[in-house]
Amino acid sequence: MKSSATMSIGDVAARFGLAPHVLRHWESMGLLSPVRAEGDRRRYGPGDLYRVAVVLRAKKAGFGLDDIREMITTTDPAARRAVLSRHRAALARRIAQARASLELIDCALDCDHEDFMSCPNFQAMLDERISGTPGPPPP
Repeated sequence: MKSSATMSIGDVAARFGLAPHVLRHWESMGLLSPVRAEGDRRRYGPGDLYRVAVVLRAKKAGFGLDDIREMITTTDPAARRAVLSRHRAALARRIAQARASLELIDCALDCDHEDFMSCPNFQAMLDERISGTPGPPPP
């Protein structure tokens, strides 16, 4: 965003599909610090919009608001890396689980059996979950 114009809380909330109270809450937690003008009204500049975008993306990645605050407010690079590393590992696990679920769905969709639950290939994909040991890789 190249403009230096400021926006009202309502405009920012609408831009990101949020309720204004969410932005107020984030401000109370130290995630945002809009300038105050015109009778104590919040005014959000370009930097605030980037922060809102970071908060939203981090929430989608599974970060809690306390960790987001730590990540974006700390001046200690090691502390920031620690937060990012912890969440990277958790996100990688969730991605692996989602990929395994997608493979299972694809196997069921590609199955020629009348009932995919009786399909040996489908059952083999579930062996790891049942036995706790990895089964053969999917074809």
